[in-house]
Amino acid sequence: MVSFDNLSERKREVLKAVISDYIFTAEPVSSGAIAGKYLKGLSSATVRNVMAELEEMGFLLQPHTSAGRVPTDKAFRVYVDQLMELKSLPRQERDEVIRACSSPGHEVSDLIKDVSRILSIISHHTGLAIVPKITDTVLKHIEFVKLRGNQVRVVLISQAGIVQNRLVELEEGLKQADLDRMSSYLNQLLSGLTIKEIKMRLIEEMRNERNLYDRLLKKALRLGEEVLGRADSEAKEVFIEGRSSFFEYPEFLDVERMKEIFRAFEDKSRIVHLLDKSLKAEGIHIFIGCETGSSEFNGCSLIAASYGIEGNISGSLGVIGPIRMDYSRIIPLVDYTAKLVEKMLKEG
Repeated sequence: MVSFDNLSERKREVLKAVISDYIFTAEPVSSGAIAGKYLKGLSSATVRNVMAELEEMGFLLQPHTSAGRVPTDKAFRVYVDQLMELKSLPRQERDEVIRACSSPGHEVSDLIKDVSRILSIISHHTGLAIVPKITDTVLKHIEFVKLRGNQVRVVLISQAGIVQNRLVELEEGLKQADLDRMSSYLNQLLSGLTIKEIKMRLIEEMRNERNLYDRLLKKALRLGEEVLGRADSEAKEVFIEGRSSFFEYPEFLDVERMKEIFRAFEDKSRIVHLLDKSLKAEGIHIFIGCETGSSEFNGCSLIAASYGIEGNISGSLGVIGPIRMDYSRIIPLVDYTAKLVEKMLKEG
């Protein structure tokens, strides 16, 4: 947290007014605008002097000699941490989030995609969300389905309702009855265990000589180890909705700047890295400007929140947009959505 203790009450009022005006206009803020719209008890000259002091302290900068001033990343950090007053999420927006999370027949990936979409629509920025990996959850059911030739579709279902499909090629063809027997055996052996526990159980069972007399059971163990090992190494699924929202903001109308941002969105691993920062603890996490750790997102801010499945923090969602976004409105939106997603996953 940036220290704000050495700022007088007047400096705080001026800084808050500058940020509020900049959020609304995206234009450098003049002392006359602050004195005329926000702090009518102060003269323009007094405000100008205070703004000059704030610039020396690194809270404001002056893009051009004759222009007003704009807040720095440091100013926005102080604003978010100490000056901002959060708004209540309107009932209409809460209802929109509820509807997005309540579509019948939702698989978890569908739910998370709809959540990223509704975050974008309501915030007017870009909505981001990561689908939890099935390896972060407890296994409920595994099923083998025979396809053409030696191909088999493996269906993994977690207790939270996460469904993932894997396609495997067996060395020899098996009948569906044999595959049913294999899946039944693995379900009895593995259901209710975490993936970490499953791996240990599979190793133990493969060492257990009494299972080796049955060729199908031995094959089931090896297939289970292969499929679950592959699931553990796969990249997280991420949804990005509303990229074009950046075109609505004048500070991003430069073609080269937009190319940078869109290239960053194409690199899903970079977005996962951004959202993973919010997985370390519960609650809202706000990354302002250079705090995102990605030069392509300088001038942007990310508001993210984690959500848990079966007692573990395993997913995250959020909104990314201009650094001058309306934090007081978007923070409650992201917070409410994350808590609702967690509730939906808990209830299955």
